[in-house]
Amino acid sequence: MSLKTSFYCYGHKNVLCKHLTTLEFTTDDFLTLRGDCIIGIRSNMSLFSLPEKMKQFIRNDNTKIIVKMEVDDLVEEVIGYGNSKLELSDTHAMIIRKSSYTCSRTLMIGANKAAIDISREIVQKMKNPDSKMRVTIQVFPADNRRSIHA
Repeated sequence: MSLKTSFYCYGHKNVLCKHLTTLEFTTDDFLTLRGDCIIGIRSNMSLFSLPEKMKQFIRNDNTKIIVKMEVDDLVEEVIGYGNSKLELSDTHAMIIRKSSYTCSRTLMIGANKAAIDISREIVQKMKNPDSKMRVTIQVFPADNRRSIHA
């Protein structure tokens, strides 16, 4: 059993994806060069708006989370984990972290990829403001985690 939800975000000329430990989607409609972890802007979903049942599962230390990003024919997946300390309350940022740091903006921790690890083909496409990325979050509750293959 798993829960799944999808949303869309868009490209921007300042997408760099150079951050070593984080990857971010934002509902903001602008991006400065300082936001080197951001891959998409104008997201139509925030952590706050995630389905409540999904939030319950994400707030478990043993829940596995897969974030799938699709732009045209390119696909990238990031795998990480939930945590009981996750607030999932931010209305602007959704951050994937390699570290174990948590705050109101964190979606998952212990991720296998950050912005720097994302395919440069995808990053190049997301530099175009007309590019549209479909992001799917799939949550595997702890009791099913052992049967999921990364």
